[in-house]
Amino acid sequence: MGYFIDSLKAMATTFRQIFRKPATYEYPEVIRPRAERLRASFALPDDENGELACIACMACEKICPSQIIHIKSEGKRESPVTGKKRQYADTFVLDLTACIGCELCVQVCNSNAIYMVREQEVPGFEREDLVLNLERLRANAKSKTAAWAKGTVLQEMQELPKAEKKPAAEKKPAPEKKPAADATAAPPGDEKPAPEKKPVAEKKETPAPAAPADATPAAAAPAEAAPAAEAKAAAKPDAEAKPDGEAKPKEAEPAKAEGAKSDAAKEASA
Repeated sequence: MGYFIDSLKAMATTFRQIFRKPATYEYPEVIRPRAERLRASFALPDDENGELACIACMACEKICPSQIIHIKSEGKRESPVTGKKRQYADTFVLDLTACIGCELCVQVCNSNAIYMVREQEVPGFEREDLVLNLERLRANAKSKTAAWAKGTVLQEMQELPKAEKKPAAEKKPAPEKKPAADATAAPPGDEKPAPEKKPVAEKKETPAPAAPADATPAAAAPAEAAPAAEAKAAAKPDAEAKPDGEAKPKEAEPAKAEGAKSDAAKEASA
């Protein structure tokens, strides 16, 4: 049952297509509209002097991944138009049957000496009919429409945009350095009067305790001997200034003592 239903669906599709207008174009008598970016074949244009623009730099031959381009040159020679020496491509062969349409040969050409065209080649019965030589490539440049892409155009599309230079900013003068504020200084607006310093109280000398009335003369002797010792120490600065540390008694003291005794004896006799 399922097979019968599928057969009916197939027959319905067939009968529906019988009454449609055919979409076949009889090429090359009838050429259908082409897309604007269509690339079908190649061409070698001439320069502004009417000579072949290709200088046989071999860049397209080296970069071709399918290795379908073969160029030969006999070296530099003088141009019959300009009189300058330049290099010419004497043989240029491009096998269109193995081309993958990558357009790398167009992209690396700095002189725009090769580009692709929008019209296809006429169908042939042999493979040799789609092998383009130098004459056929130059004829395509004159009879067929060139595609929009050329070497210089494609190279400009791949360059990174250059950053715009910003105008140099004007240098501002350095701010003046303010003197460092004291750590103890209060901020403006919160100034408070400094506290007044209190006068330092004078130290009162405590009097030495008086000796008791019942003290014996022996006990009072050390107190009287202390001022006498201080007076002797003041009277003898030379003895203390000596480095030896031992002061020698002066020789005049025994004479003074004998003179005092004689004066006392005279007063007693009188």
